[in-house]
Amino acid sequence: MPNNAGEPLKKHGRVPMKENSPSTIVLASASPRRSELMSLAEIEFAVVPADICEDILPGELPVDHVVRLSHEKADAVAERTPGRFFIGADTIVVLDGAILGKPVDAGDALRMLSGLSGRNHEVITGFTVYDKIGGIHISRSVCTEVTFKKLQHYEIAAYIATGCPMDKAGAYAIQGGAVHFVRSINGSYTNVIGLPMTELYEVLQAMQAVE
Repeated sequence: MPNNAGEPLKKHGRVPMKENSPSTIVLASASPRRSELMSLAEIEFAVVPADICEDILPGELPVDHVVRLSHEKADAVAERTPGRFFIGADTIVVLDGAILGKPVDAGDALRMLSGLSGRNHEVITGFTVYDKIGGIHISRSVCTEVTFKKLQHYEIAAYIATGCPMDKAGAYAIQGGAVHFVRSINGSYTNVIGLPMTELYEVLQAMQAVE
């Protein structure tokens, strides 16, 4: 659950922020995968999940969608949480220009995975870093091309039976039970997990949030 303003924030990672920094980095996401990536990069941060409407606006392009949501997530958490640097992120799977969200049921997961079978698709993450003290937003989007092998029906059915696809965009997680579905990727691997760490770290450095 989100923290109320003034409550102590749960800290992650091992490396302190830049010396004399007035406050912490806050990750506006409930994703354990994003938290793990931040910790692997040895960034000290707190987690406060955002709660916003994630509907696609009429005519909204995939890149515009993820960048907008990342901006709104960072702002929503910053409004009610102490801290200085707020990170919002959103990741989608795009097939033939259409956004594949989280499946609503097993049938929807089957439809998505069958569509991805043997084909290329894109994974796009938008992220925003908001410096609440400086009043500055920096937003970026990163796209990775992913190629699936041809999937057998029993492979899809077995994966759906694990329940893993149900809370994943595009109905799969590259670091989970679908690891053997992916034949190749072109671009950032951490982006496919949910947070392009090289690009994010560069933005944090530019904003002097990390050294």
